[in-house]
Amino acid sequence: MIDLLEALSDPRAVESGLAKKVRCSANEYIVRKGDQDRYLYVVESGRVRVYGRVGIEGNRHIQPGLVDLGPGAVFGEFNLFEAGPRSASVVAIEDSTLLQIDGTRLDAFFQTHPDLGLVILRHLYQVLTQRLRKADEKIEGLFAWGLKAHGIERHLTEA
Repeated sequence: MIDLLEALSDPRAVESGLAKKVRCSANEYIVRKGDQDRYLYVVESGRVRVYGRVGIEGNRHIQPGLVDLGPGAVFGEFNLFEAGPRSASVVAIEDSTLLQIDGTRLDAFFQTHPDLGLVILRHLYQVLTQRLRKADEKIEGLFAWGLKAHGIERHLTEA
């Protein structure tokens, strides 16, 4: 199967201006949690880190690094088809080159090039399903940890 970087280098995608190159320096914010836009990003070179924001007691919070992404990785897919608040911040952890895809421009591209649009959508679907599987595993792990931390598992029976 064709990958997203290969699909974006197709002459039809290049001619349409579907993706814009963005260069980021190390420690530069690419997106901030809460921003509203319709951009998807593909890492062409370099590395970026996705950060969450977790509230703890009082008005304090921590900002854990959730995942590091390298060449070929995608982020920002939640906002591609509908602008909404970003769920995380993303910072370049080294000088990076990204391809920025505008959701509005992508909608128009799908109308004129549905065959290549299908390839792009399939890739994005694979990204989303892989992330959902990982999220499910993490949620199950956190749930099990919470049960053990509060001694609840001793009250459960095996099926």
